[in-house]
Amino acid sequence: MLMAHPAVLNDLVDRYETLRVLDPADSGVRRRLEDVSYTLCVATGTSDVDAALVAARLRLLGARPLDDSAVA
Repeated sequence: MLMAHPAVLNDLVDRYETLRVLDPADSGVRRRLEDVSYTLCVATGTSDVDAALVAARLRLLGARPLDDSAVA
């Protein structure tokens, strides 16, 4: 399975957490939350957003803080 780069995972988790605190009645917010939830699941190989968040956070714990391999 391909592994998402830590910077991508970090961005997805940040976007998810930001959208979670916004108004869910707003259809734009709800649609973006669904999109980022789906992307998190794909990036972590899970089928549930809660499992995706756990998997992403676990991978981020083991990531090198200055990993710039995607830009090298």
